[in-house]
Amino acid sequence: MSTGQTWTVGVTGATGYAGGEVCRLLAGHPHLRLAGVHANSSAGRRLGELQPHLLPFADLEVRPSAPEDLAGYDVVVLALPHGESAAIAAQLSQDTLVVDCGADHRLEDPAAWARWYGGEHAGAPHPGAWPYGLPELPGQREKLAGARRIAVPGCYPTSVALAMVPALAAGLVEPDVVVVAASGTSGAGKAAKPHLLGSEVMGSVSAYGVGGGHRHTPEMAQSLAAAAGEPVRISFTPTLVPMSRGILATCSAPLRSGVDAAAARDAYGRAYADEPFVHLLPEGQWPTTAQVLGANTVAVQVAVDPDAGRLVVVAAVDNLTKGTAGGAIQSANIALGLPETAGLPLVGVAP
Repeated sequence: MSTGQTWTVGVTGATGYAGGEVCRLLAGHPHLRLAGVHANSSAGRRLGELQPHLLPFADLEVRPSAPEDLAGYDVVVLALPHGESAAIAAQLSQDTLVVDCGADHRLEDPAAWARWYGGEHAGAPHPGAWPYGLPELPGQREKLAGARRIAVPGCYPTSVALAMVPALAAGLVEPDVVVVAASGTSGAGKAAKPHLLGSEVMGSVSAYGVGGGHRHTPEMAQSLAAAAGEPVRISFTPTLVPMSRGILATCSAPLRSGVDAAAARDAYGRAYADEPFVHLLPEGQWPTTAQVLGANTVAVQVAVDPDAGRLVVVAAVDNLTKGTAGGAIQSANIALGLPETAGLPLVGVAP
């Protein structure tokens, strides 16, 4: 690869939160150039009207999202609502790197799609046809290298997988995981919703999707089962907190006999020793959403609760960066043979 080589990128859904974050990260990428932005409902308007923070791209005209409008780019990022990506992706050239930030190509089981999303499996992928864009999972970098189709994980599944995969892969815990995760409001998208109004959210924390009702549950189970080598039961309770972005996932599982705190920490240290974006914090320091704000990083801490006989792992991630857009670009870097860290911030924003 020539160090001067660049690839053109088209982003559809560029006026939403996830698409806007992809554009923000592309502004600092040395090899990927944002060449076009697309969104059907905003076609004809300037991007600067809709995403005023994206000053380098303010004068780009938003174009429609039909497949013919997306032809000609080296890379196409689909940041669309669930169920809308598959039909477009099917009509794009097999030579184009297509990165889907939606759910259409994440689930391998059509029955799981039908249960959680309704109807026929939107992406109907053959297993492996759309490699899962979480490079830190065992074996995923090899699958992403040279790929021309990538399924970007959901934000909650990113945090939960990175929290629990080392323990399950090492056989430290039983395959029975409980997750309580807090998320900022941007995880619900940019469309106006009454329950996300500032006056409804400020000063209030609420649970939703309680009792196994959240669509990310089967995706979590899929990743965790692959690591464990057996089915994993997961109880997931998401909560909405009054902040714009960020996820703090608290995950636990019963310890297997003979596992202590030292063994747990050693397993996580080995799993993430060479990972540029996953940081096992020093003992006694706990993850916060503030420390990963705007960065493509995940902060992780692990502890053993001896009285409960459980492993407890806390992970913090920015749902729009590492949880979506950063994960998309990280995976695209690998697929194109670029340095994995290219264009991706390692340092958060504070205060």
